[in-house]
Amino acid sequence: MKLNIALLAGDGIGPEVINQAVKVSNAIAKKFNHQITWTSALTGAAAIDAVGEPYPDTTHEICMAADAVLFGAIGHPRFDNDPKAKVRPEQGLLKMRQKLGLYANVRPTFTFPSLIDNSPLKRERIEGTDIIILRELTGGIYFGARGRLDDGNTAFDTCTYTRAEVQRLAKLGFEMAMTRSKKLCCVDKANVLETSRLWRETVQDMEKDYPEVTVSYEFVDAVAMRLVQWPNSYDVLITENLFGDILTDEASVISGSMGLMPSASVGIHTSLYEPIHGSYPQAAGKDIANPLATVLSAAMMFEDAFGLKEEAELIREVVNKSLAEGVVTEDLAGKNKAYKTSEVGDWLAKNI
Repeated sequence: MKLNIALLAGDGIGPEVINQAVKVSNAIAKKFNHQITWTSALTGAAAIDAVGEPYPDTTHEICMAADAVLFGAIGHPRFDNDPKAKVRPEQGLLKMRQKLGLYANVRPTFTFPSLIDNSPLKRERIEGTDIIILRELTGGIYFGARGRLDDGNTAFDTCTYTRAEVQRLAKLGFEMAMTRSKKLCCVDKANVLETSRLWRETVQDMEKDYPEVTVSYEFVDAVAMRLVQWPNSYDVLITENLFGDILTDEASVISGSMGLMPSASVGIHTSLYEPIHGSYPQAAGKDIANPLATVLSAAMMFEDAFGLKEEAELIREVVNKSLAEGVVTEDLAGKNKAYKTSEVGDWLAKNI
């Protein structure tokens, strides 16, 4: 099979972890007789430095022409520390989501048998956890009207949703639940927010189309508590942009490291695959960042974008093997030997 993949390394540790995913993907392509065409493009702070904007038109054209996008990370402290900066790397991420129609962020959360005691949560609470959070990506408070009043002393951000936006995400959630345990949880704040009442009302109207799925409705604060108390009580959760942003990062703690969790962003024009961690600029250039989340994102890409399940499963197998045998970076090594980012990538590719 011919695979045309856009490669957006981004900022910070992005290029380093992306390089390992490329090594692994190329090893898979060689083993299974696929042909990958990688097309690199700039985004984030790197794009601002080069052309003055975080998601240039040339990058968008490359993404639109690709079968899938493999993405690293965005962000740089010089922008974080300047509240008056008019152009920010994160604006590129929002623009990319809008222009590519990336409306649903798919965040799996699962445990690794060899690392279960790395989690700050008790083994008996998290063992066997396998949940998916679907976060709406193109609406809500991140995209609503915002501004300042009263000479800059009052600020406002507006949360807006349409029924169609909710239906689009909920449909994906129902369909995903049908392939799993047939349980769906709609996470909202319907006791306070009008947008949440629209979410709940819309999902309730859709229940009749999926009679086999058991649907629950829970407030976001209750879910935030239960995620760390009884994560196994959930299967597929759907929620709006801001709530999903917070809950998915909370859920990543279950696995023991944010450097382990992959994600996908399902789009109208194409889909994007990325690790859930940020750009971690403190580690940039040191060859110490954990590449496994990016490698597992590549596994999601092979399975979801191209239907190559055997290839994806082999990637997951060698990742589990690396964890079991202690071929890990310093964030997971503890008192044992810590491998470099590039060494982990080489080991994974060799084992494939």
